[in-house]
Amino acid sequence: MTTTNACLWFDGNAEEAAQLYVSLFPNSAIDEVVRTPGDYHAGTKGSVLAVRFNLSGVPYLGLNGGPQFKFTEAVSFQINCADQAEVDHFWEGLVAGGGEHGRCGWLKDRFGLSWQVNPRDMGQYIGGPDPEGAARVMAAMMKMDKLVVAELRAAYEGE
Repeated sequence: MTTTNACLWFDGNAEEAAQLYVSLFPNSAIDEVVRTPGDYHAGTKGSVLAVRFNLSGVPYLGLNGGPQFKFTEAVSFQINCADQAEVDHFWEGLVAGGGEHGRCGWLKDRFGLSWQVNPRDMGQYIGGPDPEGAARVMAAMMKMDKLVVAELRAAYEGE
């Protein structure tokens, strides 16, 4: 069966990034650290070339490719959180050590990778059968940085 996984390009800190990510997501691990057999454009013999890791069972590859390419908001990872405690956990954990919070549940970690930290019910609120509730949720969300589950639910229900 053919599969896909994301390859994330880092500038020498793929292992550090993988360590942060697996520390935050349950049932996650670094599966393999690949070291270079010789010098290359972005490192020296024995340096970390790639890190295979999984986040809650989803495979990723962190590649130390050098400074040529940077992350942009054009690609982000969504985290669908069960409750406010999970939103808070990822909202603070992913910016630890130099990331930055954004608007409407978006943030960048210290490596420049963008994340969307959303309550699991967000799709239902915005795409559900109640267009007026969806409009209220959108209006509430547009005023938030970190998404607040209770406020989004109340907006959807018209409270």
